[in-house]
Amino acid sequence: MGRAWVFPSAPRAVAALFVAAALTAAGAGLWMMTHRSRIAPPETPSHRVVRQIGEQLGPGAELRYAEAGEKRAVCGYVGRSRGGAAVGFISVPNRILFSDDPLPTEFREMRRRYCPGFLTPPPSVRLGT
Repeated sequence: MGRAWVFPSAPRAVAALFVAAALTAAGAGLWMMTHRSRIAPPETPSHRVVRQIGEQLGPGAELRYAEAGEKRAVCGYVGRSRGGAAVGFISVPNRILFSDDPLPTEFREMRRRYCPGFLTPPPSVRLGT
């Protein structure tokens, strides 16, 4: 008669638990790699400005100039129509404001906060004294 197997010896039990844990971890890792959420990377400031201008002013508007401001702001000039007069704008991630909007105080505050040197004339330079 053979030996009855009731409980495995301690080394076999430890080895079996280790193998089971390793297989479980590998399976969980594989599942996470194939089912992770597909979060889009954040929009770059330049793409955001083009999108906001298109949404606010339509396809006839043209971006004339843009520069990086403080934090994630972008400041620049846009023509409301091709070849038309340019107006200043300040773009932040959730908003774009134009210099000719009916909110001049808010535009000035945003300009001071995000683009302190924008829309200000350069200091005058005297040549020859």
